[in-house]
Amino acid sequence: MDSILEQKKEKTSSLTSQQTRELVCELCRNFYNLGWASGTGGGISIKEGGKIYMAPSGVQKERLKPEDIFVLDAQGQVQEEPGNGLKLSQCSPLFMHAYKIRNAGAVLHSHSLNAMMVTTQYGSHFKIRNMEMQKGVEGFGAFDTLEVPIIENTAYECDLTDSLEEAIHKNPKAHAVLVRRHGVYVWGKDWKQAKTHAECYDYLFEAAVKMKQMGIDPTV
Repeated sequence: MDSILEQKKEKTSSLTSQQTRELVCELCRNFYNLGWASGTGGGISIKEGGKIYMAPSGVQKERLKPEDIFVLDAQGQVQEEPGNGLKLSQCSPLFMHAYKIRNAGAVLHSHSLNAMMVTTQYGSHFKIRNMEMQKGVEGFGAFDTLEVPIIENTAYECDLTDSLEEAIHKNPKAHAVLVRRHGVYVWGKDWKQAKTHAECYDYLFEAAVKMKQMGIDPTV
C-alpha cells in the first residue's frame, strides 16, 4: 500500500481525519529515522479541516498509531483525546503561536543535532547566505541572507511560549525559531511546505556548522 506521503504528493484535495492521523504518524517515523525525534523528543502537528492533529508527548515517535493522536480546535482546545495515559504535547502552546500568528498549516519540532549544534555557533540569530538550498525556504533566493532567530532554552518546554511568540513577531520573514542547545520549531502553509522548510533549514544548519569548522564564514 502506498504511504500517505505518496498518496498526497500530487493531490490538493483535503485529507480525511484518518488520513491526517496516519500522516502525522508517518512523518514522526520519518523524523525518527532522520534523528530528529529520538528519545521521545520532537513533535508534529497538522491543521486540516479546521482541526489540529498533534502527536502526544513523551512517547516513542516511531511507534505512534493513528488512534494515539490528539485533535484540537483552531484555538488549541482539545476536542478528541486518545486516552491510554497519553498526554498532550508540551509543544502545544508553542505550535499554536505559529498557527495563530502565521496562519500555519503545519508546525514541526525537531531535536536535530544540526539544529542544536548551530545554536552554539551564533548569538541572537542564525545567518547564512549564498546557498542554493535557501531557495527551498519561502521568500528566499540563493543569494539572499537567510536568518533564523535563536531563543534561550528553559527547564520546561511550555516556558518557551512567550519568547517564541516574541521571536515570531520580530522576525516576519523567518519560518522557524531555534532554541539554544535544544532544537528548532518550523512551520509552513501546509504539511508539505513545513516538511520542505524543515529539511532545507536542517541542511543549512549543518552546512554552517561545517563551514565554521573549516574557518569559512557562512555569511560571506
